[in-house]
Amino acid sequence: MKEGNEEMMEQNKKNLRKQVAVYEKSSLPASIWQLLNTLIPFFGLWVLAYNSLSISYILTIGISVIAAGFLVRTFIIFHDCCHHSFFRNRKANAILGTITGILTVFPYNQWQHDHSVHHATSSNLDKRGTGDIWVLTVDEYLASTPWERLKYRMYRNPLVMFGLGPIYVFLLKNRFNRNGARLNERINTYVTNVGILTISAVFCLTLGWKQFLLVQGPIFLISGSLGIWLFYVQHTFEDSYFEEDKHWEYVKAAVEGSSFYKLPKIFQWLTGNIGYHHVHHLSPRVPNYKLEQAHNNTLPLQNVPTITLATSLSSLKFRLWDEQNKKFVGFKEIKVLVKKQKDYLRPEKA
Repeated sequence: MKEGNEEMMEQNKKNLRKQVAVYEKSSLPASIWQLLNTLIPFFGLWVLAYNSLSISYILTIGISVIAAGFLVRTFIIFHDCCHHSFFRNRKANAILGTITGILTVFPYNQWQHDHSVHHATSSNLDKRGTGDIWVLTVDEYLASTPWERLKYRMYRNPLVMFGLGPIYVFLLKNRFNRNGARLNERINTYVTNVGILTISAVFCLTLGWKQFLLVQGPIFLISGSLGIWLFYVQHTFEDSYFEEDKHWEYVKAAVEGSSFYKLPKIFQWLTGNIGYHHVHHLSPRVPNYKLEQAHNNTLPLQNVPTITLATSLSSLKFRLWDEQNKKFVGFKEIKVLVKKQKDYLRPEKA
């Protein structure tokens, strides 16, 4: 009976992937239209923000917030190119991915590698560390030194993660090649860096470096914070899924370890439907403009973990994965355990 149930479960998982695979083919007209309705408004808003400097910097910030939304949407196009889902032609994906990578300051080949590892290891406790957010289990945290705990607490602090995080990612992390990178990946990183420097130099020389930073700075910081938030909240929710490698399952990691972030339509549009993250992890080849359709037309996906703008804020308190209870917990919830541990280790008085 047990073997029969396991076979049925495996068949259901295969059927689920087959149902979603129907939506994997990209549409050239849809992709071109998304390019136009993303890049044209972004550049238009950038010019508008620059011209608003002579009126009010508060107005500039307001325009920059909207422009940042379109830069997030540009990143989603880059993201699709990395999965070869935006165009059917791989070379076209690589070319557009490199161009949008320069605009979003992410090297195409390097990020593609790290993100592929993320998809292959998401929610796997034994394969953490590449393309993901640093997550410790409760036991690992309790076994850590005070210095390691401090580093982890600083890393998970919202001001650090969403404030300093974008600066670290933009200026440091993606500027250098990883160890073991192949030649084409190294060249692509150099091309991206040269492209970023060239565009920045041209704008600084023609518009002035102060004006360039006053416009570009807020756009990158806001879009970067939004991007990290989206990635964070789509894998950090109370009843998520994490397992050791021997028990880890791809379909479960996709459907239970990636959330359905149900956003208002305007935010869903600006973020390229990435809120349907469970669909994306189940089948990365589905282009972003078909994710909603795949979700709505696949009955088993109607019961996936769902979060909203309001409920997603509770994710900020989740810091550690509790393996025993299979859920995320906060630092406050393990204070008692830490105190008990200290009391246990404290030598008894004579």
